[in-house]
Amino acid sequence: MSRILITGAAGFLGSHLCDRFIKEGYSVLGMDNFVTGDPRNLKHLVNHSLFDFIKHDVTKFIDIDGKLDFILHFASPASPIDYLKIPIQTLKVGSLGTHNLLGLARAKKARMLIASTSEVYGDPLVHPQTEDYYGNVNTIGPRGVYDEAKRFQESITMAYHRFHGVETRIVRIFNTYGPRMRLNDGRVIPAFMGQALRGEDLTVFGDGSQTRSFCYIDDQVEGIYRLLLSDYVFPVNIGNPNEISISDFAEEIIKLTNTTQKVVYKDLPFNDPMQRKPDITLAKKLLDWEPKVQRAEGMKRTFDYFKNLSKEDLHRSEHKDFTEYIT
Repeated sequence: MSRILITGAAGFLGSHLCDRFIKEGYSVLGMDNFVTGDPRNLKHLVNHSLFDFIKHDVTKFIDIDGKLDFILHFASPASPIDYLKIPIQTLKVGSLGTHNLLGLARAKKARMLIASTSEVYGDPLVHPQTEDYYGNVNTIGPRGVYDEAKRFQESITMAYHRFHGVETRIVRIFNTYGPRMRLNDGRVIPAFMGQALRGEDLTVFGDGSQTRSFCYIDDQVEGIYRLLLSDYVFPVNIGNPNEISISDFAEEIIKLTNTTQKVVYKDLPFNDPMQRKPDITLAKKLLDWEPKVQRAEGMKRTFDYFKNLSKEDLHRSEHKDFTEYIT
């Protein structure tokens, strides 16, 4: 039986990855410190025979007993609200955390996949974004703490691969959505759906002409799974190339949620990227992967999840540490 360590296991992506690898018969060791992850995302796995959990900060030394075949490094704040609030921790998890895990991978002779992001492209001057584009990033802007943490993460990962021979994989994740997202995490889908459920107007920043491309969680997990088991060591975009403007997307959400609120416009945040659309030619060729879930279906599933949240969740403005859910 293969054993895999998944950091950021209590997060949106991390918890879905735990589910997938358990389904595939792996022994899964989850790790999280609950800075942005929610222990309730793992509650259903607490007594599972293939799941163990360690509460730990990956920026501290990591020692795991026994064999380890794979490592998925998904520990990181991932939304603007989080990484603007905790900028230094964001930089540390991308640098010190990645360094610690690469050292563990080397010691255990494990294959390690890192979660990079489309944010390495910054506010792109190339559209759609291909893996060979170097990006347009403001290193000292407020978003730079996340962008540069991920760019450094890619660099040190390739250095460990080239210098120490560590088996590594790099996934560049584009906007992903689905159940277990936090309503208050600041990203456009939970923001719009949360506002609709609370009876608030939908807030669009800028004039709404900026574009995003949304990939449903099941498709994203499938792409990551295939990349981990592939032989390709360089970055691969995993995302949905079906692009939509934010203003058009707001209208879709109003129709989906059957609400009567209007759209209000506010100033665009500094360095907010104007375009996001992955070129997935490489993923199609290498992994025989492309997204399957249409946006209309994925949004319905996601909205159904949010509708079933408690009033406390719906109105929570700050993330809390729900460690009592892990026994």
